[in-house]
Amino acid sequence: MWGLVESGSITKLINKPKGLVIGDTRHSRKIFELWSKSELEAIGIYEVEFDNTNKKDKQWYTNTNQSFAFAGGKITASYGSATAKKHADTLFTAQDETDGLGTEGEVKVEGLKTVLIRNLKKQAAGILQDTDWYIVRKADAGTAVPSAITNHRAAVRTKAAEMETAITNASDTPALETLYTYTEKEDKSVTRPLGELPRLES
Repeated sequence: MWGLVESGSITKLINKPKGLVIGDTRHSRKIFELWSKSELEAIGIYEVEFDNTNKKDKQWYTNTNQSFAFAGGKITASYGSATAKKHADTLFTAQDETDGLGTEGEVKVEGLKTVLIRNLKKQAAGILQDTDWYIVRKADAGTAVPSAITNHRAAVRTKAAEMETAITNASDTPALETLYTYTEKEDKSVTRPLGELPRLES
């Protein structure tokens, strides 16, 4: 990406090479391929430098749009301060109900905790589904469920409950992000504070 600077201000952003008119001169798109950086800058075309210092993971934060500034002989694209997404549900208020927008106390906008717990429950259900046939066979034919399967299913439910509690107890969005952040240990294993649901060994 490039920007056209005229009289010290950015007047145009250029996402891809294209022909353009600067002053009284028409330039071919080829200048972006054939001209040097200094030659482009001599006619006011500067390559944009991206500053992602303030950009945060969009799973947890809402980033601002990029702003573009020209200073010190370069164009910089940067983000403002990111806003943490709501970790708890937003509920309809009494005024909302008066205005006919919803019932007071009901969920207006789901927070991250609600979404994450729902996803966790789906993941746990998916894991249990793989061994549901043992339970069906037991009900239909009376065939005993192997202890390894019984133990595995119990472990999945126990761990899912522990993970749900950890999510529920997270005090804010950064705390939720920390639960899900993977780090590499000295033995090269990769873990996260939230842990993982047990998988049945084949």
